[in-house]
Amino acid sequence: MVAVADAGFRAIAPDYRGYGLSDPPPEPHKATFADFVSDIVAILDHLGLNKVYVVAKDFGFRPAYLLAHFHPERVSGVVTLGVPYLPPGPLEFHKHLPEGFYIARWREPGRAEADFGRFDPKTVVKNVYILFSKSEIPIAKENEEIMDLVDPSTALPSWFSDEDLSAYGALYEKSGFQTALKVPYRSMDEEFDIADPVVKLPALLIMGCKDYVFKFPGIEDFIKSGKVKEFVPNLDVIYLPEGTHFVQEQSPELVNELILDFLKAHS
Repeated sequence: MVAVADAGFRAIAPDYRGYGLSDPPPEPHKATFADFVSDIVAILDHLGLNKVYVVAKDFGFRPAYLLAHFHPERVSGVVTLGVPYLPPGPLEFHKHLPEGFYIARWREPGRAEADFGRFDPKTVVKNVYILFSKSEIPIAKENEEIMDLVDPSTALPSWFSDEDLSAYGALYEKSGFQTALKVPYRSMDEEFDIADPVVKLPALLIMGCKDYVFKFPGIEDFIKSGKVKEFVPNLDVIYLPEGTHFVQEQSPELVNELILDFLKAHS
């Protein structure tokens, strides 16, 4: 936010409903991706902003591109980190991976709540950063939970400080994990009425070469073969050789530079 603001842009980073400092939805178990898109539009309307660039991380690709689908007149371009554009419709990776696949586990009502509930939120966040900064998909054994995949003595990645951890932990102390489990993990079957899945806006994808997402069935080929450009023809893809799933925290200056280059090229 500081980098783009210093470059003359206005930066807005709302917490999704039920995340961080935002209030939870009245019925968290009914939260949807569509709600998140509606919230973004309402924020733009409230601030009197006709058109914006959208920068999204991980599952944020879905609300970002849904905004582009449903409100193309409001979007100047889309940047995603760690996950490419995927065609609207149910996401079914969990059907092609073992039962212990983290998404399969977290989709199961009550399972993650019980797993996470054994720890304080700060420890859950620590374990997530340790697990998801690796190059392999987190998959638990039959009699083990996802949090059990982390040895308690494992140190945080060098680029994620104790101060970062305390800040994130405090936010989840407030919000809990209820909405975060519903969207995205328990909303992957959500259907969208989109006749044309092609997004013709300028777009950028930044991927760390060591990102575990490349191990999802079909994802590496989808990106590297150029098939993703059948859906997003004006997409540029940039690979960071040492990058993990958390490229924006691992290499903030570089990622800021790449995003600014994209913004300036299309403004």
